[in-house]
Amino acid sequence: MTTPWLHVVGIGEDGLDGLVPATRAVVEAAEVILGGDRHHELAGAVSAERIAWPSPFNAMIETIQGLRGKRAVILVTGDPLWFSVGARIGRAIDPSEIVYHPQLSAFQLASARMGWSLPDVETLTVHGRPVQQMIAFIQPDARLLVLTTGAETPAQIAAFLTERGFGQSRLTVLAAMGGKDELRFDGVAESWDHVVPAFNTLAVECIAAPDAALLPRVPGLADALFQSDGTMTKQEIRAATLAKLMPMRGALLWDIGCGCGSVAIEWMRAARYARAIGIEPRADRRAMAGANALALGTPKLELVEGSVPEALDGLAAPDAIFIGGGLSRETFDAAWAALRPLGRLVANAVTLESEAELIALHREFGGDLVKLMVHRAEPVGRLTGWRPSMPVTQFSLVKR
Repeated sequence: MTTPWLHVVGIGEDGLDGLVPATRAVVEAAEVILGGDRHHELAGAVSAERIAWPSPFNAMIETIQGLRGKRAVILVTGDPLWFSVGARIGRAIDPSEIVYHPQLSAFQLASARMGWSLPDVETLTVHGRPVQQMIAFIQPDARLLVLTTGAETPAQIAAFLTERGFGQSRLTVLAAMGGKDELRFDGVAESWDHVVPAFNTLAVECIAAPDAALLPRVPGLADALFQSDGTMTKQEIRAATLAKLMPMRGALLWDIGCGCGSVAIEWMRAARYARAIGIEPRADRRAMAGANALALGTPKLELVEGSVPEALDGLAAPDAIFIGGGLSRETFDAAWAALRPLGRLVANAVTLESEAELIALHREFGGDLVKLMVHRAEPVGRLTGWRPSMPVTQFSLVKR
């Protein structure tokens, strides 16, 4: 059995006094301690050698691995495995060599200050990440706890809320929780003007105005929410497409011929940490997809220039593939070969030529082949009638 040599210790504003005796003894007996300036200050006058966080992040892993054989401690804030570096360290070093010492997290402290039950709250981090990713969580009556990037983050989030009709949402910034200098700032999004410390946690109680934008996490956002040149997978067809693609936590989608990015964006919104790569040869459509991703809370959408199947070379193996453009047997073969086991593939066609390709694929591979059509009520003179959209043939199958 491997003997643990590395201790990752969560520490709070109360420093060593807030640690349980066994954890405090580990810190005091350490030969070397790695942490940020704030962590070293909180640890007080221990005798260990002090090392500051190296940069870039990969250099930190190399530095930690160089401590093997010493009594080594890494100091982090709160819970090392909740939006902290503990998980990254555990991916690089065998977890059997690590002992984690959790402290109360910022989320636990903030929920206690707010009187909110954690299971009823969305816990998010935009620390070192694009702040736009919190937009996907703006919902009527939602409660959010957000680890922020800096002093400017609450004002940015207040602007997002106000722009979407949630200007009356209540915001609370909590800083230095658990310490003698704990601070609290309260306000509403549309009039937020507080100057807050850089290290803070934001609590948001979303309150929607009657005209607020409704952006559910389930697929089927209104077409008007996307910048588009008109060539896009429309709302009802998109919802049916995403149902077949089955978004899952952390899963990767290839959106081939992504256009304005509507399918990829809804995939990422539908499941936590879902990822997507959009392959699109036209620069104007990639620009629209990028703008849509920022506006709808999926700033990590990756966009790749190129035509299929050549553009697929070297991409990470996907859990799902949508072929909305560039359909050919060659593209299907390349996509199918790259798809991971239990992966889902969906291809839509509106032309007779593409439909013929899908019929041939269905005959060879099985799966489901359906035809989808949507009729919309529109004026017919002074009356109202049904106007049909172009029918869409959809082929889908699971790789087993």
